[in-house]
Amino acid sequence: MDKSQVVEATLRVRYAETDAMGIVYHTNYIVWFEVGRGEYMRQRGGNYAHFEAQGYYLPVIEVQARFLAPARYGDLVTVRTRVEEARSRQVTFAYEVVMAETGQLLTTGQTKHVCVDEQGTIKTIPQGIREMLKRS
Repeated sequence: MDKSQVVEATLRVRYAETDAMGIVYHTNYIVWFEVGRGEYMRQRGGNYAHFEAQGYYLPVIEVQARFLAPARYGDLVTVRTRVEEARSRQVTFAYEVVMAETGQLLTTGQTKHVCVDEQGTIKTIPQGIREMLKRS
């Protein structure tokens, strides 16, 4: 990932996020992607709560993850997030989850989102949010 376009969020693996084998259960990476998106929006000047208050939402319409190495309870991991593509009605975020201390790549992924209103009708992403996403 181009570091100039990346926002990082670091977290420690909680026991509840692990499975019977002692490794992070795969669905938790999707939750971490959400943590990364939220931090991305905050650091880039976006306010998702304000976006929702205006009646717009960005539901996930597609998710992809590739698991390369496991994380375990107590590990410190960093979620790196960037915008891969921003279009008028859709945005795709790309992620890397790495070991915070070593940089070892654990997981890569993407989420694709479409802008909808409260009735679920596809809408154009409001200009201010679209500009923030395209600045990356």
